[in-house]
Amino acid sequence: MIDNKSCEDNCSCSVIHEDIVNIAREKMPEEETLYDLAELFKVFGDTTRIKIICALFESEMCVCDIATLLCMNQSAISHQLRVLKQARLVKFRKDGKVVYYSLDDEHIKLIFDLGLIHIKE
Repeated sequence: MIDNKSCEDNCSCSVIHEDIVNIAREKMPEEETLYDLAELFKVFGDTTRIKIICALFESEMCVCDIATLLCMNQSAISHQLRVLKQARLVKFRKDGKVVYYSLDDEHIKLIFDLGLIHIKE
């Protein structure tokens, strides 16, 4: 039997559908995985980072290019790229003294496109 005392304040229903609750509990990802997912979505919560991601859909770019495109200083762009890199959303390569950034993989575009589809509904 499931203890529903903690849910009593939130639900006027007195019937607990244990089979449904148990299935959902079994399929729930590990707590650490859910934490990591929440952290990933936080990264998408900044307009500047979203703009950088959009720019990188088109081509790899250096910090100077991104700063010019977004009319921001290079320091601010570098900070946001660091956050995106830590979240494994962007990667970089060096060509001499120039560092080029690009999307880490196609999953980023998929996540982004699904978000756009959802907000346009």
